[in-house]
Amino acid sequence: MPRNSRENQKSYTNIYHVILRSINQQEIFYDNIDRSKFLNCLKVTKEKYQYDLYSYILMNNHVHLLIMDKENNLSKIIQSLATSYAMYFNKKYQRIGHVFYNRFKSKKIESLPYLLNVIRYIHFNCEKAKMCEFDKFYWSSYHEFFRSATLVNSAKLLKMIEMNQNEFKFFHEGYRRLKGFEKDNFEMEETILDDESAIQKIKEMLKIDNLVDIQKFNNKKRDEIISEIAKIEGIKKNQIARILGVSERLIYRAIEKNKN
Repeated sequence: MPRNSRENQKSYTNIYHVILRSINQQEIFYDNIDRSKFLNCLKVTKEKYQYDLYSYILMNNHVHLLIMDKENNLSKIIQSLATSYAMYFNKKYQRIGHVFYNRFKSKKIESLPYLLNVIRYIHFNCEKAKMCEFDKFYWSSYHEFFRSATLVNSAKLLKMIEMNQNEFKFFHEGYRRLKGFEKDNFEMEETILDDESAIQKIKEMLKIDNLVDIQKFNNKKRDEIISEIAKIEGIKKNQIARILGVSERLIYRAIEKNKN
C-alpha cells in the first residue's frame, strides 16, 4: 500500500523532531565507541546537507534529533545517517540486515511553545527511562549549551527562543517540579503506531511469536482475531492488512462480522 508522502508533512519553519528507532527494539549502542561513531556520522551528514541541529539524545535503541532542514533534505539526511551507522554496526558485530526501522518518524514544529517542550522532552528522555539524571547524561546535546558546541547550533537556538544559558538551565531544572512530567510525550500528536510497534502489540495481545500463526486458524477464528486487533489504539485497518498479508476488504468484512 502507498504511504503518505512527506511532502504533506513539511513544516513552514523547516524544524522537525525526528525519532530513529531500531528494528525489533534491539540495542544499537553497545559501548561508547558506538555512540561516538554515531555522532561522527551525524557530523558528516551536517557537513554534507548543511542543516542545523538543535537537540539530540542517544538512547539504547533509538535516537531523538531536532533538526532545521533548510534545504528540504530530511529523508536524505536520515537515510544517509542510518545507512552510514548501519554499515559500521554490521561490520563491527558481524551481522547483516537492517539496524533501523526503515520508516523514521518526524513531527513538524511550528510554534515556539512546542519547540521549547520538545527540546526539554528530548533532554529528559534518559531520566524518564531511569537511565540517568538528564544533566549527568553524556550522550545528549544538553551540555553543548554550556560549553563550546561541537554538533548543536546552540547559539542560534538560544537566540531563537530568547534565552541565555542560565534561563535555559532553569527552564530544564524546573521541569521536575511539573506534576506528571514523566508522562509527557512529544513524539507524536496523534497516537498512530508504526508497523514495528503494531506487530509487537499484536504479538503481545495474542501471546504468539509469529504472525503467520494467525493464518492457521479457521476463517471464523481468524476474523475474530482481526476484529480484536482492530481495537488496538493507534492501529489502522490498511496497516493490519499489510502486516497480515491479506486484503483490506477481508479486514473490513471481519470487523463487520464481529460487531457487538
